[in-house]
Amino acid sequence: MDNNISWILDLSIKEGKLDDLKTLTEEMVNATKTNEPDAKDYSWSIGEDKKKVQIYEKYKDSDATLLHLKNFMENFAERFMSTLDINSLVVYGNPGDELKNTLSGLGAVFMSHFGGFSR
Repeated sequence: MDNNISWILDLSIKEGKLDDLKTLTEEMVNATKTNEPDAKDYSWSIGEDKKKVQIYEKYKDSDATLLHLKNFMENFAERFMSTLDINSLVVYGNPGDELKNTLSGLGAVFMSHFGGFSR
């Protein structure tokens, strides 16, 4: 069994914030790609109506995920929260206690592996 942690974050774009979101997304993607080698997948998708965003993220383990959250809090959290509203956060894998406590503050729902496979 691997130690990967992943999530899907479902968000709504605040009124008039689409241009801010475009800039923020570019900065966050570049920072994650450059500074977090254990980020395995970091993908943003936007709805056709340009009102909703989903972010899929996958990290090597809880430590890599905590590093990402530390970088996020230090560099992007304020702008992110002024641009987007969190609708839901669904976390997959087996996060350590520190990570689980951190994500619980965002209303995370935790899902454990039940069956199936990844290739």
